[in-house]
Amino acid sequence: MTESVAAAAAWRELARRRVGVVAVCRVELRKLAAQVPLRFAAAVCLVAPFAFAAMLRVQQAVPADTLFGRWVHASGFAVPLVVLGFAGSWGFPVLAGLVAGDLFSSEDRYGTWKTALTRSCSRFELFAGKTAAAMLCTVGLVALLAVTSLAAGLLEAGDRPLLGLSGNVIPAGHAAGLVLESFGLALVPTLGFTSLALLLSAASRSGIVGVLGPAIAGLVMQLLSLVGSGEVVRTLLLGTGFDAWHGLFASPAFDRPAGQAALVSLAYILLLLGGAWVVVRRRDFAGASPEPRRRWLAPGCWGVAAAAAAALLAVAAPLGPPTVTAGRLDAAITPAFTSLAALQQRELGHELGGRTSMKVLTTCSRRGASTPYRGPGDDWTCAITAVAPDLRQLPLNYDVDVRPNGCYTAHGPTSVGGSTLRGRGAGKLNPLYAFDGCFED
Repeated sequence: MTESVAAAAAWRELARRRVGVVAVCRVELRKLAAQVPLRFAAAVCLVAPFAFAAMLRVQQAVPADTLFGRWVHASGFAVPLVVLGFAGSWGFPVLAGLVAGDLFSSEDRYGTWKTALTRSCSRFELFAGKTAAAMLCTVGLVALLAVTSLAAGLLEAGDRPLLGLSGNVIPAGHAAGLVLESFGLALVPTLGFTSLALLLSAASRSGIVGVLGPAIAGLVMQLLSLVGSGEVVRTLLLGTGFDAWHGLFASPAFDRPAGQAALVSLAYILLLLGGAWVVVRRRDFAGASPEPRRRWLAPGCWGVAAAAAAALLAVAAPLGPPTVTAGRLDAAITPAFTSLAALQQRELGHELGGRTSMKVLTTCSRRGASTPYRGPGDDWTCAITAVAPDLRQLPLNYDVDVRPNGCYTAHGPTSVGGSTLRGRGAGKLNPLYAFDGCFED
């Protein structure tokens, strides 16, 4: 009987806490919805994709230096992927800071901690409710950007099939699903940056630190990914998860980076939220507020620790096997070129049925580099020898820019034709003129 009474009391306490967390979450969501920065962020997520699509419509220039950038006029599914690439580099860390950077520090600024904790609300309920509100707001903004980007792309270029990162043609329905899945993958590291904003807000008691901290951390992680060529540090960086969607558009698709990035992001979320909870649980809200000078003591210590961690990661950046190697680049370009050559012939109206496909041999190396067969850079050259069905050999040299995340852009010689096709394929993009791709890092 005693055990039954204890179990019933535990369930009642759990139900009470759940109600308390939901109540706090609702209050925090209303507060977030009333904030001008969050309204501005929502307006940007709603309007910016359509503005970008309208700008593309009135000009011929395309963002060719980004993945899928040169195909924004050929397929509406390329537009949201360009938006996602930019948002992953800069937008999502800033968004996380705007959402969660002032949730805890605002209580210090207005001196409302004591009031909140004396109205039938425990520390855990307050912490869990604020955290849930921040996560829900982040999910809502990322989902809004995904939907508006996809809609803007379809309005600009229609639902024509999308050319993938291995020269594969992706049908419209499948491409739409992959676009939404890509935003879903990018959401996980975004929640990691939201957790970082919550920790900075609670630990520093400063809205400035909480709002700007995730953006600065995202920038530092981008710089660290460019310092060395090893896989170890890139794997441990939270920002690496923003590139995990690339493998979805290859053929065959590779999902190891996506799963790996999800696990790393989940670890960041648990550690950062755990740290934030420890800070809130140990805070003395009954005493007097610390002097202004002493308030910056903890943020200063956190800043020194973060700088030391960044320096350590920079030193360790070359550790591990290199991400970019000549063998991986050869293995990625060969099937991509083969598929794109076949696509070019179809666009020109040439019948390929029944004929043996061409054989392609690729040899890549870096020009004048101390490490000629590994490392990212824009000095790669790939010698491609295409053996046609009639045994004619077509030697081609492509200049290739390889990024640290395993994606590349190959620029072909004039012998493959101009940027657009002529003849029966007039007006269409020449897939062999320049093409993008990614290999599993």
